[in-house]
Amino acid sequence: GITYLDHAGSALFPESLLKAFTDDLRNNVYGNPHSQNISSKLTYDTIEHVRYRILQYFHTTAEDYTIIFTSGCTAALKLVAEAFPWIPEGTKQPSSRFCYLTDSHTSVVGMRGITASMNVLSVPIKPKEILLSEKNRLPAEEQNCMTPHLFSYPAQSNFSGTKYPLSWIQDIKSGKLRPIKIPGKWFVLLDAASYVSSSPLDLGVHQADFIPISFYKIFGFPTGLGALLVTNRIAPLLRKTYFGGGTAAAYLAGEDFYFPRKSIAERFEDGTVSFLDIIALKHGFDVLEKLTGGMEKIKQHTFALAHYTYTVLSALKYANGAPVVRIYSDTDFSNPDVQGPIINFNVLDDNGEVIGFSQVDKMASLYNIHVRTGCFCNTGACQMHLNISNGDIQRNLQAGHVCGDDIDLVDGRPTGSVRISFGYMSSFEDAQTFLKFIIATRLSESDTEIPFQSSVTKLMTESVPDDHPSFNNADKLSLIPCISDRELGNNSSATKTTVSWQPPEAEAESIRAAVSETAVPTCRRGGKPITVTNIYLYPIKSCSAFEVTEWPVGIQGLLYDRNWMVVNQNGVCMTQKQEPRLCLVNPSIDLKKKVMVIQAEGMDPISVSLEENTGKEAAICESKVCSHRVKTYDCGERIADWFSLFLGRPCRLIRQSSDMKNRSNQKNTKGLASATNISLSLVNEAQYLLINVASILQLKEYISARLEEPLEIEELIRRFRANIVISAPESFEEEEWAEISIGALQFQVVGPCSRCQIICIDQQSGERNKEFLQSLSAARGRKTNFGIYLMNQTSRSSFPDILSVGSQVLPVLKENTEIQPPTSSEEKYSG
Repeated sequence: GITYLDHAGSALFPESLLKAFTDDLRNNVYGNPHSQNISSKLTYDTIEHVRYRILQYFHTTAEDYTIIFTSGCTAALKLVAEAFPWIPEGTKQPSSRFCYLTDSHTSVVGMRGITASMNVLSVPIKPKEILLSEKNRLPAEEQNCMTPHLFSYPAQSNFSGTKYPLSWIQDIKSGKLRPIKIPGKWFVLLDAASYVSSSPLDLGVHQADFIPISFYKIFGFPTGLGALLVTNRIAPLLRKTYFGGGTAAAYLAGEDFYFPRKSIAERFEDGTVSFLDIIALKHGFDVLEKLTGGMEKIKQHTFALAHYTYTVLSALKYANGAPVVRIYSDTDFSNPDVQGPIINFNVLDDNGEVIGFSQVDKMASLYNIHVRTGCFCNTGACQMHLNISNGDIQRNLQAGHVCGDDIDLVDGRPTGSVRISFGYMSSFEDAQTFLKFIIATRLSESDTEIPFQSSVTKLMTESVPDDHPSFNNADKLSLIPCISDRELGNNSSATKTTVSWQPPEAEAESIRAAVSETAVPTCRRGGKPITVTNIYLYPIKSCSAFEVTEWPVGIQGLLYDRNWMVVNQNGVCMTQKQEPRLCLVNPSIDLKKKVMVIQAEGMDPISVSLEENTGKEAAICESKVCSHRVKTYDCGERIADWFSLFLGRPCRLIRQSSDMKNRSNQKNTKGLASATNISLSLVNEAQYLLINVASILQLKEYISARLEEPLEIEELIRRFRANIVISAPESFEEEEWAEISIGALQFQVVGPCSRCQIICIDQQSGERNKEFLQSLSAARGRKTNFGIYLMNQTSRSSFPDILSVGSQVLPVLKENTEIQPPTSSEEKYSG
């Protein structure tokens, strides 16, 4: 049911690859290749066979290239930076230069850190500047200089899919093109990691000096293995300082004497290579050829999908004629030699404003579509396509935005974009599912007629190999000329065709007017008192709520709130995002008997002691919750079997250990400056979450109208999984509060809670409905904020603080009533 559209991030591995590999391991014994026994000789010979297979794959031979295995493309790039024969500044000879295209991966740009330490200058080159470099021709007397320079560029941009000319390799090496006007001999590093995942590379024709690759981009398995292909002409010039196991022909421990191995590969492969992973590559090549017929067919197949998707996507318009997306591309997707199967874009509203990539990602996840968002480790391309200045990047950092987080808009401007990418197992249905998702969430029924160019039909028909077993009649990319209303109606993944993230303008204005009418005055005087109506705790993270009328408050929030969590067989926390049935598990706590009783339909109740297990059998281990590291211990086999039986998958129950370090303020969350000693349980963000019944009621009316069916207020309250529910007179007035007191307890407001797809899960049945998150986003003007986070520091009294239903809530308004954006890179409330 997954539509996987992040093949530029990693290919997916086929089952046949795993089977062939495991069969190989069952039938053979592979020893360390540095030993001399029979099993080791088998390993060594197999590795050498794989080296030749890689050279054959890239249409070259061992006479021209050497394969150096690394942990990936990044390690290969680092190796080049360390070993290249640089001539530093300050010598009698002209010094070397490291030039790189600004449309390069972080791992290429990061090479300048090493070159700087060697006193070698780095020069960034913009793509347009390289085309002007013929003006950099040198006078004849300077053309005999042999100072080595290195120019690096990507064969394919991992940001936009632009394919840069492979002809540059020979043009730069011959002196026809010069990145900068300086005498010397140019060598070329071709970053092929993105390119070789979907395009053939012929090193017999395009002889770059260094070609780094990562194999998971091609096969999906194994990961953590790459290679550096080096021309044998430059290999002897590479300098090595460190020597690890297996790289030395001879050395002395007591004197500075070291003699390297003659083989370039053995000289640079420090320690024992990942030999079982290398053996897996052999099966990767076999399976890829068998399934697809070769990389040329993969190139045509993936490009056809990208061309189709680009054509339809670029034609989508709102009723007012405004485009639905802004595509970041240097090509018109008409030629697979200049464009790879990557589409980079941002979604727009009908006013032309960008909808943040984080919101698009959340909506895509509701449709089980996996995309990539952000800047894709390519800040240069991101700046170039999104018009982000150097100053903007620095200001965004000051605003709390870092690479990889979900702060998608700063001052209304995008910090990144959305990327989809196709691989050899992608299908036409994948492309259609994605386009239907965009249509269902952005356009009404009257807008869904899509212009379809005949050239797309022609290209799709021509590019599918009829004669190959992998593309049989059932799998063939059957063309559908347009995505019609009828198709959308029959699409089980779309609840309704009129879904949108933002209501029509008139409707949006009425919502905004309703919200503005309920805005809180700068000072709250008199009026109806605010009281606590419900208190919930969630003893097991992501399981059902336990409602109480009064409850003790501990140092981490409500006593026993999220003290336990369910983990999979690898010890990774499970939430309702992965396992919605967790909401059907009902824990309750008996403080007098000191037990937690866990119930679920069809299961016998089971109990867990509240006394912490400190025995030797309870091994303390570290787990992670929302990037926080916590200490936990396992609750034993009996409870593990109970959860495994109910959820139908191996899992265990673990509990947070009292032997833990505070996790307070690890994310520099705004509003926590004075709460330096606050400790968190297994929550994601803060000790408490508060919601307002008035806000729920306003949202209920909006969602009910869209669903065309009544909603129970109790069901909505449970979906938002709050600890404290209050009844304030005005909807969303809680977002204007800086502090509150409830009885004798003082709370600091940390910020708004940005909602994830868990609110789409009915907490009584475990069923999903995308409409809830989409309606929230529409009602809140594309934001998904609902509820506020609270923190408090408990008193040092020997009597525990008690939180009670019916207690009065006294808020203190913010001095600046502007609502702060969330500061965390995580989705805020996952259970």
